[in-house]
Amino acid sequence: MFAAIISLGSLGCIAALLLAMAARRFAVTVDPRQVALLEVLAGANCGACGYPGCDAYARALLAGNAKPDLCRPGGAETLARIAAILGIEATPRQPQIAVVRCRGNRQMARAKYDYQGLQDCRAAQKLAFGPKLCPSGCLGLGSCVQHCPFGALSINSVGLAVVNRDRCTGCGLCVSICPRQVLTLAPAVAQTHVLCNSHDTAAKVKKYCDAGCLGCRLCVKAAPDSFIMDDALAVVRYGHEDPATMASAIDRCPHHCIETFAAGGETVAPAPATTKGTGS
Repeated sequence: MFAAIISLGSLGCIAALLLAMAARRFAVTVDPRQVALLEVLAGANCGACGYPGCDAYARALLAGNAKPDLCRPGGAETLARIAAILGIEATPRQPQIAVVRCRGNRQMARAKYDYQGLQDCRAAQKLAFGPKLCPSGCLGLGSCVQHCPFGALSINSVGLAVVNRDRCTGCGLCVSICPRQVLTLAPAVAQTHVLCNSHDTAAKVKKYCDAGCLGCRLCVKAAPDSFIMDDALAVVRYGHEDPATMASAIDRCPHHCIETFAAGGETVAPAPATTKGTGS
C-alpha cells in the first residue's frame, strides 16, 4: 500500500514537472497592447472593419496592417483610445448612417411576378433579376436586417427596409449585403435624402413606381446648392444643404421622394398618402 502511494506520488510529480516544462517551452507571449486594444474595441465582432472579429483587428493594428479608424461601432472615442495605445495620431472620420434609397413599397411599386422563394434578397435577385419591376428598388426580404449586428434595420408593414437612426453605427454591412445597392452610407448629420435609387428616365420610372425620382430637376431649380443631378436621379449635396430653400425643394417633388428624417429614433418621416396608379 505504501509503495503504491509512493509510486503514484512520484508519477504525479513527474507529470507536473513535464507539464510545467511544456508550458514554459510552448508559452505564447501576448503583447500587452493587444489586450488593451481588445478592451477598447467595441467587442461586437461585427466584421465591419474587414477582419473576422475584434481579436483579428487588434492583431492587425499591432502589425501595422490596419487603419485605426475601422471600428465604426466604437466611433471617435474608440479611435482616440486606439491611438493612445499605439502612440499614434488619428483623425476621426465623419460619422455615417445607413439610408434606404427607396420609397417603393408594396403599395407604390409594381411587381414583376409573385415571388414565393427563400426570404433573401440575394436569392430573389437571381430569379429574373428580382420580383420588383423597378430594377433598383428595395426587395424588402430582409437580408440587410439579418446581417445588421446592431438591430438597426427592419422591414415595415408594406415591405420596405427602414433604418433606426439611433441604433445605426454606420458600419456598412447592410450596404455590402444589398444586391441592388439600395442602401448607402450618408453623413449622420444629414437628415434630408432623396429616397430613390433609379437612374432611369421618367417614362420608365412611372411604369415601375409611384414614388420614384422622375428626374424633373424641380428640386435642383428650387435649391441649387442642395441638390444636383446624377443622370436622371436627383441627389443631395451633403454638406451643402441650404435650409432656406430645402423645404421648397421637398414640397415641389412630384413623387414626394425627398424626405427629412427625425433627429432622434424616428426612422422615416410620414410619407404622403400615394396609391398605386396615381403617379404624376
